[in-house]
Amino acid sequence: MKKKLVVLLGPTGIGKTSTSLRLAQSFGTSIISADSRQVFKEMKIGTASPDDEQLKAVPHYFIANKSIFDRYSSGQYELDVIDLLQELHKKNDVVLLVGGSMLYVDAVCKGIDDLPTVDENVRRDLLQVYEERGIEYLRSQLKLLDPDYYNQVDLRNAKRILHALEICYMTQKPYSSLRTNPQKRRPFDIIKIGLNCERGELYNRINDRVDLMIQMGLEDEAKSLYQHRNLNALNTVGYKEMFKYFDGEWDLDFAVEMIKQNTRRYAKKQLSWFMKDEKVKWFHPGDFELIQNYIREQIDNA
Repeated sequence: MKKKLVVLLGPTGIGKTSTSLRLAQSFGTSIISADSRQVFKEMKIGTASPDDEQLKAVPHYFIANKSIFDRYSSGQYELDVIDLLQELHKKNDVVLLVGGSMLYVDAVCKGIDDLPTVDENVRRDLLQVYEERGIEYLRSQLKLLDPDYYNQVDLRNAKRILHALEICYMTQKPYSSLRTNPQKRRPFDIIKIGLNCERGELYNRINDRVDLMIQMGLEDEAKSLYQHRNLNALNTVGYKEMFKYFDGEWDLDFAVEMIKQNTRRYAKKQLSWFMKDEKVKWFHPGDFELIQNYIREQIDNA
């Protein structure tokens, strides 16, 4: 029988962690995290990483295995996960991939473009230009060098604009010309499960989770990272808002409300992305038996 990768995806706060633990125990297997921020060991509370008890209950991978000072990309994640799956599939016919980071999920399921490694000097020079001349100048350069990508990219996302310019400068070609969106063949079958619920219920879940993060000490965690706020890893909901509180721009109550609001916006973005994938079978997070039975049916019918 061909090996299986069960992908459990959905918006932030929907209950992927608790569902994945039950599924992993049911199928006697491991969990690979597909969360681009849970990889960082310094960001445990603000990323709602599994707690110590949950990590002991089921083997987890790509949780707190990097530092915020490490550069880690979706391309490297793809290579690392595919290598890991070769080992895990020797022991288990079924492995779980769990998370809501869209690019990480796509990297494993579809593969991403093989782009050149960016020279650190090019990266440093572009960051300096950004700091000195601002995002508007970067936009003008991107429009000049790659008008096609300029018309597609979120022009408020400095990280993506910088990356596109890095590739343009490295290759002397438009970034968009190198983005072929390949669908790589994998040596395993992929079963995609999506968790979703009524919008009001989801927003209540998100609000409750943010309140829990505050109770668990998000403020102290963010304060310990404040001096490193310019690192890309910390350009993340939950930390950005706390940094504005530390700067004196916002009071704490307003910062917490903005974390909730921005988390809800991110959840909408995740759903919009995942809903485009017709291979995803959607369930309410409370329907565990239906989810479990569906997975078993897909395995048996393969």
